[in-house]
Amino acid sequence: MDHVLSLPALLTDRFQAVTGVDPELRPATKPQFGHFQSNVALRLAKAEGKPPREIAQRIVAEADVADLCEPLEVAGPGFINIRLRSDVLAGVVTGILRDPDAVIEQSADPQRVVIDYSAPNVAKPMHVGNLRSTIIGDCFARVLRAQGHTVIAQNHIGDWGTQFGMLVEQILVEGIDADSLDLDSSVALYRRAQEHFRSDEAFADAARRRVVALQSGDEQTRAIWRSLIEVSKAGFNAAYRRLGVLLTDDDLAGESIYNDLLAGVADDLSAAGIAVVDQGALVVFVPGDDAPLIVRKSDGGYGYAATDLAAVRYRFGTLDADRCIYVVGSPQAHHFSQVFAVSRMAGWVPSGGVLEHVGFGSVLGPDGKMFKTRDGKTVTLDTLLDLAEDVAAPEIAMAAVKYADLSTSLHKDYVFDADRMVATTGNTGPYLQYAHARVSGILRKADAEGWASDGVTVLDDPAEQALALLLSRFGEIVDEVASGLQPHKLCTYLFDTATALSTFYEQCPVLKSEGEVRTSRLAICAATRTVLAKGLYLLGIVAPERM
Repeated sequence: MDHVLSLPALLTDRFQAVTGVDPELRPATKPQFGHFQSNVALRLAKAEGKPPREIAQRIVAEADVADLCEPLEVAGPGFINIRLRSDVLAGVVTGILRDPDAVIEQSADPQRVVIDYSAPNVAKPMHVGNLRSTIIGDCFARVLRAQGHTVIAQNHIGDWGTQFGMLVEQILVEGIDADSLDLDSSVALYRRAQEHFRSDEAFADAARRRVVALQSGDEQTRAIWRSLIEVSKAGFNAAYRRLGVLLTDDDLAGESIYNDLLAGVADDLSAAGIAVVDQGALVVFVPGDDAPLIVRKSDGGYGYAATDLAAVRYRFGTLDADRCIYVVGSPQAHHFSQVFAVSRMAGWVPSGGVLEHVGFGSVLGPDGKMFKTRDGKTVTLDTLLDLAEDVAAPEIAMAAVKYADLSTSLHKDYVFDADRMVATTGNTGPYLQYAHARVSGILRKADAEGWASDGVTVLDDPAEQALALLLSRFGEIVDEVASGLQPHKLCTYLFDTATALSTFYEQCPVLKSEGEVRTSRLAICAATRTVLAKGLYLLGIVAPERM
């Protein structure tokens, strides 16, 4: 067996060699049907013009799976029941113990993957809208790195544009030393500048001229701008530490880094005949789309479409990416479909290069409505995390927040209900943490008694087999998340594993059993702890030894 942690994949390959199609193995609905079932014979019956049971009997006779399975059975109209051999399942669990790092298979085709995520705005506090992008992107980075891919995180912060003319001008009007600002005072400054901009046309004109000064490299303007970024970076990093995500200053790649590339983007699209002037603006009409993508506005300024086009070109050209993943809210789906289409039209995406927008829904309050403060303002990220920490310790609170986010299908909205999210029962992050802590406690007691493992040697009880079978699927699930970018599948898998562990405890005494059965069951516990710990790490959740 090439890799003991790929039993479903191995079985699929063996059956496909006989059938020529994917057997679409499904977990058996009842223990008496084995571990897996396939309806492949029913699907082949029409094409072959033979009864499904006859086809199933042929597959059973020809499939080379004796080293993996007990004798195959044909049931009902032509279902194939598959029961894995106990020694094979035992070998899987023993393999996890002997080589924990092999529990996640390394990609046969490692890639350079750019992930665009988090992307807060400078001079503003991170808000509830930044939460999902940060958590989801961090999970993708962990999963893909674990598989051996080179991940290049790109924190596309909002550090350029009209608001900075307004902010810099307000600082100069008030005579503030920009280096003396902290995050709170910069937020207050932003609010004053907004009000000044709305109420004073002379100030608004000065702020617009200040944008031109920023873009043209005026040193006084640029110095104040850099100070504002430094203040914001401190706020970003405090939030990232609190959330336990992997982003650092090295991952910052704000809108400003593309400023010098925008004219080239426009010129090259024009020269290629892809972009045309329409009502004074340079636009691209994307086939099948009524609304054009505006590359350069009629006043000569560039919007964020130009910046995003430059970013695609830079990421595939300069960063040499094979795959670019954008973790940005679902309302931006149309924008990114246009940007991706234009990038491909321009030839900036290499053959085989992948561009993906992973959209996500909103965070709702317990009332099912958009999460807002009482006066209708956007909730800050700190305020949201405080709500979770009001009812649980920080590590448990962050587990609750992350799991609630990642365990739902990403495109759906989800309700931020702190009391429900921190529960240690049900499908929650703290429940998984409790499962890890509980199995760690059992192993601590065994270690204190001098337990030594020879691996799994007894696997007779259905609860033992069910847990071992789940452990064998971990690598497969991680691979699914890496390719399909649906972290809820990993959450579901870990919840199922924790539930199977609980059933195993109830039906198979561990510390109270004796001899070979005891050491074997402890080995199952140790392997389960390894899988839970690695799975929680991929979600960005701490795996506690005690709770």
